[in-house]
Amino acid sequence: MNTALTVAVTAIVFLLVFLVLMSRQQLGTQHATATADLSAKKDIIDARLGQIQTDVRTDIDRLVSIISQLGDATSQRFGQVDQSLRDHVEITRRLSSTTQSLGEALASPNNRGQWGERMAEDIIRSAGLIEHKQYLKRTAVAGTEQGIPDFTFLLPKGHVLFMDVKFPMAAYLRYLDAETDLERSAHRATFLRDVRMRVKELAKREYALADTRPAVDNVLLFVPNETLSAFIHETDPDLIDEAMKQHVVICSPLTLFAFLGVIRQAFDNFMIEQTSHEMLQILGQFAQQWTKYSQSVDKVKRQFDTVANSFHELAGTRRRALERPLKDLEALRLNRGVTVEGELFGTSVLELDEHIDELA
Repeated sequence: MNTALTVAVTAIVFLLVFLVLMSRQQLGTQHATATADLSAKKDIIDARLGQIQTDVRTDIDRLVSIISQLGDATSQRFGQVDQSLRDHVEITRRLSSTTQSLGEALASPNNRGQWGERMAEDIIRSAGLIEHKQYLKRTAVAGTEQGIPDFTFLLPKGHVLFMDVKFPMAAYLRYLDAETDLERSAHRATFLRDVRMRVKELAKREYALADTRPAVDNVLLFVPNETLSAFIHETDPDLIDEAMKQHVVICSPLTLFAFLGVIRQAFDNFMIEQTSHEMLQILGQFAQQWTKYSQSVDKVKRQFDTVANSFHELAGTRRRALERPLKDLEALRLNRGVTVEGELFGTSVLELDEHIDELA
């Protein structure tokens, strides 16, 4: 029994050894195969990783280049922005200085008057009007030296239109500089009161009545700023109507340009009408002279007809009356056989007729 058990154990051991050896052989084969596969996959992975590294390196280089260019452009733009800000600061400083100077200039009534005259004259020239031909500056009204309007517009048929550019602005400037509503309200009321006083003052001058020329009843009061004109319309619309009742028309730069356009068109139409009238007068004179010329021609023609009739009578009837005695004398001479020497009688009657025909 012990022998059989021993044989069985030995067989089992040999079987186990055989199985272990077979397993090791298969494991070695599988290990080799797996190692070969892993080596091939490693090569593929390495190749792919190398390609990826190359692509990533290329992309990184491009990104670095783009970032560098963006940095340069950003620096340049920041430099331009900085320069623009500096220029803006300089312009703002100059504008502030100019505004301050303009405010100081407008604070003086004389400077405001000169500024208004300059603006008005620029608008007048832009409208195409010519000084001393279609408008006059600072010229006294005809017939008196009391009123001197700033501008006198020369209208057709000797009519004139007056305009004054002196306008109260001191209270309006204080209104713009006011910091509280109470101050602004007070300065606004003062400004509107000054405008009404200016309208009344201009209406009392009565340029149209003082001037000896036919003048338009209304007088223009020039407001040298559109914002100022709009401020008057918004705050006190009745002021415009009150001025119109006093024959004073408040006009801004835009409305003045429109008025001047109408004035220039009227002046041009008048010149065309006057030129047409002169042409008609010249045509009338021509018609008179043509009538006289035609009468003289008819008279000369009648005289020529009389001369022609007289000449035809002389060359016809009178000549034939003279030829009959000559022919009788020639026939008598031929019948008698008388020969007469001399040029006159040496010429036959027929030859004499031919000479007379040639003369005729």
